[in-house]
Amino acid sequence: MSAIKNVALAGASGILGKEVLKAFIEAGKFNITILSREDSDATFPATVQVVKINYDSIDSLTAALQGKDAVISTVTTAAIASQEPLIRAAAAVGVKRFIPAEFSSNLANPKAAALLVYANQIKIQGLLQETAKSNPEFSYTSIRNGAFLDWGLALGFQLDLRSENPPFYDGGDRPFSTTTLPTIAKATVAVLDHLPDTRNRAVYVHDVVTTQRHLLYLARKVAPERHWEPVSVSTEDLERVARENYKRGEFGLEASIGFFSRSVFAEGFGGAFERVDNELLGLGVFGDDDLEILLKGVLGLE
Repeated sequence: MSAIKNVALAGASGILGKEVLKAFIEAGKFNITILSREDSDATFPATVQVVKINYDSIDSLTAALQGKDAVISTVTTAAIASQEPLIRAAAAVGVKRFIPAEFSSNLANPKAAALLVYANQIKIQGLLQETAKSNPEFSYTSIRNGAFLDWGLALGFQLDLRSENPPFYDGGDRPFSTTTLPTIAKATVAVLDHLPDTRNRAVYVHDVVTTQRHLLYLARKVAPERHWEPVSVSTEDLERVARENYKRGEFGLEASIGFFSRSVFAEGFGGAFERVDNELLGLGVFGDDDLEILLKGVLGLE
């Protein structure tokens, strides 16, 4: 497969999208085109091309993707389904590699894949597989990274240090994989440097496998004056609440948090990756020193 030169980014103004755009710019070897919604007022560096598109229009997307070698999608969870016309347009114009907005838990795990929050990701997986079979020049790579480590800690997901009584999900001892946004961005760029090895499959990356209890141990180490007394919370109960939210038509981040908690912290959901592609993609792993730096940032100790 020939080298990737011309790259289109969808969702580049989002939380992860900004990091991915930064990593591609820093790589210094790609012609970057941002796919921006017609009504978007987001701004981007002058070094990249910006094309206004209609995500619902195959014609608009086909025109924007002419001559592109790869498409990277980092659209939000709420916009996952909007990738269908983007995938069809990419295949129609000869795009070689498509990286969808998965960036999530281990969806090869049946329990995780059955969670309602991932229904659209599973549909997109199916479409990518079908498209690759019918278009030999087209291929895809999904990236699975567990919870966003830096962003999640700031929001209190892996461990809510804003509360004196942070929840310990299912006891707080379950190991889970977690990855910072910059590492995910580096992995995305690296996939395009390893096309044959990442063709038509998911790659798994993480900065660290840890537990809530270990994170609390490190937090107490860097902030010994602070007091935290964790309380036990059942992820099964959280999933039940999330299902009720969906029945009421509530699908936002807060409404979905029970599903995410289940996929990361619950037993049997594949939260700790057994095998990762860090070495293939040139990524290292974190030690406690790295985690302490992140925790100090969250606690305002830097």
